[in-house]
Amino acid sequence: MFKKLRNKFLILNMSMTSSVMMIAFAVIYIISYNNINSEIAKKLSPQAGMQTVIERRELPDDTENSKSKVHNRRFSLDDPYSFFIQVDGNGKILEIDSPFHMNEESYKKAADIAWSNKKSSSIVTLEGKQWKYVTTQMKKQVIQGNGQSYTIAENKYQIMFLDVTMYKKTLYQLLITLLSVGIIMLFIIFLISLYFANRAIKPIVEAWERQKQFVADASHELKTPISIINANYDVLLANREETIDSQLKWLDYIKIGTDRMTKLINDLLSLAKMEDLRFEMQKVPFNMSDAVNDVILSMEAVAAEKDIKLIRSIEPDIIVKSDSERIKQVITILFDNAVKYTDKKGQIEISLTKSKRHVTFSIKNSGKGIAKQDLPKIFDRFYRADSSRTHDTGSYGLGLSIAKTIIERLGGEIYAESVENEYTTFTFTLEF
Repeated sequence: MFKKLRNKFLILNMSMTSSVMMIAFAVIYIISYNNINSEIAKKLSPQAGMQTVIERRELPDDTENSKSKVHNRRFSLDDPYSFFIQVDGNGKILEIDSPFHMNEESYKKAADIAWSNKKSSSIVTLEGKQWKYVTTQMKKQVIQGNGQSYTIAENKYQIMFLDVTMYKKTLYQLLITLLSVGIIMLFIIFLISLYFANRAIKPIVEAWERQKQFVADASHELKTPISIINANYDVLLANREETIDSQLKWLDYIKIGTDRMTKLINDLLSLAKMEDLRFEMQKVPFNMSDAVNDVILSMEAVAAEKDIKLIRSIEPDIIVKSDSERIKQVITILFDNAVKYTDKKGQIEISLTKSKRHVTFSIKNSGKGIAKQDLPKIFDRFYRADSSRTHDTGSYGLGLSIAKTIIERLGGEIYAESVENEYTTFTFTLEF
């Protein structure tokens, strides 16, 4: 189940990230492609006249009576990577303007290909290079005697060839680079997505495991009082003729079982309520000093039964904006816990102080203390460091979990310190 959930997170993250990356790469390639094609189109557009004649010679025509073709070796100030071929209306070469020393067959091949596709602009390969060409009909301007001029189309065509080998190579290298980077990035994204998918699912797995453990622990704790009730009920049924007075012992056992079960259920309901985010805390200003004193007064008799010495250090009139009833519940849980685990004739120190931004409550009791390895777990549900004292104290290991949940819901912090066979201190802080 969790593996499928992790894979869904992984696929979702990979899909979103990969889509964004591919769109970005596609945009980069399309922009580069359009820019290069725009530059090629610009260079293939009608240009300024050619300059600097390097070589001029006549080429023999295929027919004896035809005029000789003129071959000019030139270069363009705008682009030295182009050449021109001028042809007549039948596609025969009239003139070649080129700075390149290619053989005549190459020029003839280029002219034949271009003339056969004169209505389109395409690419031809000559001597290992790629040339893009465009064919335009030549025009001349005629000036009349009255000074008026007009343009007429000649039966001649100019074919311009542009070396686009480097442009194509640049696009190809860009494509290979983007694909290579894309593959590497996909692998890296996969590893990162896997890491974060595992991290995202870890709290869910832990919550599920805690839930399973919670149900198992609750079932186990409920099993004991239910067993007590059933056992004593069977005894009562076996002695139906006895009077109620003679059966009081069994009835008392049933009462003990129901009381334990009631306490456990109330604790479970309280914990569930505190963990429900829809449950709103009633935060109003109240005197926390008075609240602490009220809890101490209500539990002094319990401490007196074990001859425990109470030491108080409570600053007066500390006003806090919080939930007074929940704060009293936390103090009661911590005080009750301290009394339970303080040996006879031990002592409990209670303090309440304030700073500029926080109020701090702490309760320290002498006694056995908590082992170092148990300290991080004491706020877990149903956890008891000393399980042998469970029945003596009537504890289910839910009190500290409830206290922690309340303090955290109120925006505070709670923690514990302990030294084995010396003392244990519980402290919580709240903001004003």
